[in-house]
Amino acid sequence: MEAKTRPARAIPPLLKHLNERTVLETIRARAPVSRAEISRLAGISKPTVSLALQSLLEARLVREAKAEPGRPSYGAVFFEPVPDAAFVLGLDLGARFLRGAICDLGGAIRARQDVEIRGADAEGALKAIAALQDALIDASEVPNDAIDGAVVGVPGVVEADTATLRLATNVPGLEGRAFGEELRERLDLRVTLENDINLAALGERWLGVARGVDDFAFLSIGTGMGMGLVLGGKLHRGHNGAAGEVDWALAGLGREDVDPSAEGLPALISRIAADGAWEGSLAALVDARAVFSAARGGDRLARAVVDEIGRRIASHIAPIAAVADVALVVLGGGIGANGDLLLDRVRSLLADWMPYPPRVETSSLGEAAVLTGALAVGVDAALDNVFLNRSKGQTQSV
Repeated sequence: MEAKTRPARAIPPLLKHLNERTVLETIRARAPVSRAEISRLAGISKPTVSLALQSLLEARLVREAKAEPGRPSYGAVFFEPVPDAAFVLGLDLGARFLRGAICDLGGAIRARQDVEIRGADAEGALKAIAALQDALIDASEVPNDAIDGAVVGVPGVVEADTATLRLATNVPGLEGRAFGEELRERLDLRVTLENDINLAALGERWLGVARGVDDFAFLSIGTGMGMGLVLGGKLHRGHNGAAGEVDWALAGLGREDVDPSAEGLPALISRIAADGAWEGSLAALVDARAVFSAARGGDRLARAVVDEIGRRIASHIAPIAAVADVALVVLGGGIGANGDLLLDRVRSLLADWMPYPPRVETSSLGEAAVLTGALAVGVDAALDNVFLNRSKGQTQSV
């Protein structure tokens, strides 16, 4: 009697996808890398790695590569990612500038441009975004149909179900607008709309000071304030998509007493200078840049203002740190970037106030943080979409 062979055990689709993504991320991080090294680094068996590699090779997400010069190969086959399997368009829409870039799946920038749009309303922003898309495609020489999608950072709360913007006052006409759908029609691309400070946080985690940190906050202090919160390695948006709207974190205390942003700066300067006992020219402290410049020059009034800004920043960090117990807070924005004058003050106050103060650092990406986060989100989505499109193609060919 002929013995029956046991059928191979099927791998659930989700587990198969997770294995492929784990193998791909290992190759992206350590290329060129061998099958055995992938198995060891990813903690996945060699047969499972072989199955994942077969799928990744078929999807043209990875390819065989040569070993590094001088490195013994012992006959092993090495692998590296295929960066031009898809491309991503990232955009950062602000009140004064529109920043854009196209990158490949390896994160390499193929083209980047910044456009001044000071005073533009929502319709003007749409036109500027469409024009920038064309300019970036021309500069990068990437075919339009090779771009998987666009990720756009916007100043406001993005309602998840409708991609409608709320609390979006920096660009006139954005409030209450279904901006995501309008962008899809203009760009003829899949569009993901996300709060700009959320993207700044993800940018820092991808390429900035928060790499490898699973629980942290990005606090932007500039014309206004905003926070992006990452918990367990994932962006935390909250029930209404409004997590990080720290303007209301200390509601009830009187905003004029707690606001460290440029919006509250005139009132703060006037309050500190009211007793007239300060040296230096009050008239010279016309904006945040002038205040920090004067403080670096030793002006006593400016130093006092900066110290108070530091106290107010620490006051906003403390409740977030106490509730979420984040390991790190990254300061960004035009005011938050002045780490040479703010970090010692903020760290000292938090150490005095809290049993477990978070580490506080300034952004390592600066003005590029939002755009970097947009590209990071786009690359992750593109990797998933390449898998999805491959699966559809396989199903249709059967």
